[in-house]
Amino acid sequence: MNGRRSSSALAFAGALCAAALAGCAAGPNFVRPEPPAADRYTAQHLQIEAAPGAGDAAQHVELGDPLGPEWWRRFGSDALDDIVARALVGNRTLAAAAATLAQAQELAAAAAGTLAPQVGLTAGIGRQKYGEEFLGSLPKPPPFTYFAVGPTVSYTLDYTGGEARSVEQRFALADVQRQQLEAARLAVAGNAVMQSLRIASLRAQIATLDAILDQDRENLKLVHMAFDAGSVSRLDIVSAESQLASDTTLLPPLRQELSLAEHALAIVLGRPPAGASLPELDLARLTLPRELPVSLPSELARRRPDILAAEAQLHAATAAVGVADANLYPHITLSATAGQQSATLAHLFDRSSSVWGLAAGLVAPIFDGGTLRAEQRASAEALRASAAIYEQTVLVAFGQVADSLQALDHGAEQLQAQSRAQEAARDNLELTRKSYHEGNVGVLQVLDAERLYQQARLGYVRAEAQRYSDTAQLFLALGGSGPATTRLPYDLQGP
Repeated sequence: MNGRRSSSALAFAGALCAAALAGCAAGPNFVRPEPPAADRYTAQHLQIEAAPGAGDAAQHVELGDPLGPEWWRRFGSDALDDIVARALVGNRTLAAAAATLAQAQELAAAAAGTLAPQVGLTAGIGRQKYGEEFLGSLPKPPPFTYFAVGPTVSYTLDYTGGEARSVEQRFALADVQRQQLEAARLAVAGNAVMQSLRIASLRAQIATLDAILDQDRENLKLVHMAFDAGSVSRLDIVSAESQLASDTTLLPPLRQELSLAEHALAIVLGRPPAGASLPELDLARLTLPRELPVSLPSELARRRPDILAAEAQLHAATAAVGVADANLYPHITLSATAGQQSATLAHLFDRSSSVWGLAAGLVAPIFDGGTLRAEQRASAEALRASAAIYEQTVLVAFGQVADSLQALDHGAEQLQAQSRAQEAARDNLELTRKSYHEGNVGVLQVLDAERLYQQARLGYVRAEAQRYSDTAQLFLALGGSGPATTRLPYDLQGP
């Protein structure tokens, strides 16, 4: 009875020591890096930042406002919403990223389990014979059979915090995978939107070109009628035919681009190109977002998933320094066993068959050829590399937002210029046709005016489609609607 009390007291004292010493942690605590001190993305103020006037239909930036969830709904298209929803469900890359995250989380949970005492059950049966030289002058027992059963407890005394830092590193790596999953979701949604906008743009260009070809055929018909009337020469017919043939060559490349975009969208949806049912997406039925909420740079660094993934990687590198520091100190393991042992199965559970044991083990590095110190220095260099990668990721993100804002600003100017060019070309064409019917100009002048108008029409359609694309690129650069903060389920990162 006294033996049991003494063993219980020893185990209790050991637990108290373990709890007291485990509060120490080797290496630095992780502190979230502060983003660069910037209150805007571009050095110069942009036109789209100006306050909108009454009835102004131009796009305007609302700096400091969050983008909000499901950013693609700002285009006001049910067909586009359906495409993105299908992509988020069926995309294979997204499914792989989700499975990789689940794997990382389970590995982190498995690592966390090593911090607790490990309790097991052992049982055995065997037959033993001792050699004569082993016992010396002692009586030689005959061969015998033994039976044993009982629990075992082992605990690694993490007085340096190395094991805790290792678990922290595992959870940080799991957080890397979580942010990469968020980045994959953003990429899938972005690809679905961009390919859909590309398809809508190409269909609009093809429809415009079809209308142009109809006009070319009508012009050729009119030239033939004028030739039959003797008012034009054979050269005019050849010029009209050349115009029709030249414009016809523009159609196959657009159809090829449309096929490629449709195939790419099918793959994003997780469907084979032959089996994908794609909705008809009309550019004219899309709504160009007028208000563009743009988060501040400091908020972007807390929301964009690639930045958060780099931050989590920095956290993992910080914890790795603690692991390397802890490896320089001795490792202590406590263990206890209790159970029943007997030479006969019938007496295995008798009180006289009870046994117990306590043990402590220590492994201390003395000479390792400089391995542990080198690993410590390597972990410190890896930490510096992770910090530089984080800073670079933030700078790249700021640059992408700045590029998107500039593209929208210049895109608005381009659309206005294309609109004026289209109006001027249309007026010129109408006047030229009127002069042709009055006999003041020839058919070549009409064809030239027609060609200028066709180019202006196509240019306007492309500029309009580019505004949709640039808007989507801005929303992607802002990171969609990622979380504002990220904390790990197991965290020693400090304030």
